[in-house]
Amino acid sequence: MVEGFLRRGWARFACTPEVADWAAAAREAALVAVADPVLRAEWLQCAGTWFVGVDALPNAADGSLDGSGPLVGPGYEQAVDLYGRLPLHLGQVSVTYPGYPKPREGEGEGAARYRFRRDAAHVDGLLAIGPERRRMLKERHAYILGLPLTQTSAEASPLVVWEGSHEIMRGAFARALRHTPPERWGEVDLTEIYTYTRAQVFEICRRVELPARPGEATLVHRLALHGVAPWGAGAEAPEEGRMIAYFRPELSGSDDGWLTLP
Repeated sequence: MVEGFLRRGWARFACTPEVADWAAAAREAALVAVADPVLRAEWLQCAGTWFVGVDALPNAADGSLDGSGPLVGPGYEQAVDLYGRLPLHLGQVSVTYPGYPKPREGEGEGAARYRFRRDAAHVDGLLAIGPERRRMLKERHAYILGLPLTQTSAEASPLVVWEGSHEIMRGAFARALRHTPPERWGEVDLTEIYTYTRAQVFEICRRVELPARPGEATLVHRLALHGVAPWGAGAEAPEEGRMIAYFRPELSGSDDGWLTLP
């Protein structure tokens, strides 16, 4: 399983009872978050078709919630084996609804078209900085772990990954950052190399949709190009939508591990 993850840049793990129990507790906490007026005002985007939900899950650093033990399961344990038992941040509660994606407020026509046609494909941690929205490395994640909280059909805005894209992106960023000390990587404008390499990935790599159900887990490489598919025709989901909890713990320190770790 580890070899496949490192080759493809993603892995999906079968349902286990302990992860299903955790997902049930997380779903209850997530429903409270989604109903919170303050969080809705901040995170309900794309004309009400996406609740972004950054830091909306009230978990402890071990992933535990009221009604659950610590986060466990084969997906999480593989991440720990590769990258260490890093403290978990408050999880993201990402929820999509029928009609996703509508244009996001302040989003231009090109960005809205990219969201629909290219699944808003991105590499996490490269944030849009300043009025010109230049892409810069501001968060060095170790991995991306997705834990579905609701049962949906495969067409309900699944996670999308471009298989093998992590190694293409690794090579491009390594070239762009080779003359900069790792502690200063966050100061480098990566917009052009990021945009160019993304286009290469679309041509070279296989686009893979990764629907999953509660109790399963999806692990995505930190450098992999990934996104969210539009809500498909005939997609089925409960009233609360397609809901996934995501963890992206950050690497400790400011060394070159973001590029050099597996």
